Amino acid sequence: MVSEPTVEDARNRIYESLHADNADIDVHIATLKAALTRAGLKEVTFDPARLVQNNRSGRKLLQAYFRQRGVTVKFYAS
Repeated sequence: MVSEPTVEDARNRIYESLHADNADIDVHIATLKAALTRAGLKEVTFDPARLVQNNRSGRKLLQAYFRQRGVTVKFYAS
């Protein structure tokens, strides 16, 4: 039996996707959303230091994009 990706696995794939010009980002967001549901979570926290655009506008754009796909994004405090 193949195990489902964890929230951490899905988050890491999103970091990789962001660093690869958003390759397959929508697939990874869908995987993350499913992992959050399985874990009983409503939001995911990202490390802003691992983002490609770690500035306010980059973070807001990422939050808006994920929100449109049903995932609430928070960031670790720096």
